[in-house]
Amino acid sequence: MEEREREGDVEGSLETFVLEPGSQRVHYKCRITRDRKGMDRGLYPTYFLHLERDYGKKVFLLAGRKRKKSATSNYLISTDPTDLSRGGESFVGKLRSNLLGTHFTVYDHGYSHRRGEAKEGWKRNAPRQELSAVAYETNVLGFKGPRKMTVVLPGMTQEHKRVEICPRDDSESLLGCKTMDDLIELHNKTPMWNDDTQSYVLNFHGRVTQASVKNFQIVHDSDPEYIVMQFGRVAEDVFTMDYRYPLCAVQAFAIALSSFDSKLAFKKRDQKKIQERWIKTNKRKQTQYGIYDEKKNLVHCRWTKR
Repeated sequence: MEEREREGDVEGSLETFVLEPGSQRVHYKCRITRDRKGMDRGLYPTYFLHLERDYGKKVFLLAGRKRKKSATSNYLISTDPTDLSRGGESFVGKLRSNLLGTHFTVYDHGYSHRRGEAKEGWKRNAPRQELSAVAYETNVLGFKGPRKMTVVLPGMTQEHKRVEICPRDDSESLLGCKTMDDLIELHNKTPMWNDDTQSYVLNFHGRVTQASVKNFQIVHDSDPEYIVMQFGRVAEDVFTMDYRYPLCAVQAFAIALSSFDSKLAFKKRDQKKIQERWIKTNKRKQTQYGIYDEKKNLVHCRWTKR
């Protein structure tokens, strides 16, 4: 008889738990709260991730906040809600986007090969790993329909350990590699249109209570009934986030943060600002509608009418 899925709990140290893949046949039910109080938290809110338990207790796991004065969206993730600094002892990872806010990469807390960072001074004497990558695009219905998501993860060994992806250049990155060997590709489950509610719907089994284009479920094409991760709104600043093997808490939390930040449409007046920003940061020749992207040498953008 198949073993029944059990509810997840923190095992071992918090730092180890949030970075290790979840156990098989375990369902981790979490909640994200968004704090927008304070002078600048309207633009730079802090997000808190808690693990929910059936008996009502919430266990803090992670906090994340967008960095200021960064060329692209950049979130620091920490196991200490009072210390969201890159040099802090509780820093466990970060999320970084491309210039357009459509591609995101999740890193752990190792040192960067490409930035030439010295091993000394880092809490972990190991090169930085890419933990996951997320790419957003519109569907055939345009910007008013649900977004399409592709999530790329490092593969798993026979011992259920994550394959280490430590790229030295873009061609070795999760988004830039030419082969899917040792990688896992996931997609968001396609929502169905409901005429009664006039919205796209998914069955979240009571875990999500408010409609939003940000609500999603992540699955593998070979088994669309196995929900690797789901995320959705339950209140103005409260969201549920559940995940299963092979994800870890940092991967799932960062994927959720990318959903808050993803930008698929810009006002026309923003196009010139972005192109000017591109010139300053890349110093390369651009076409009339092209903007440089880390994954590809050039991408062409579509702009919506507002």
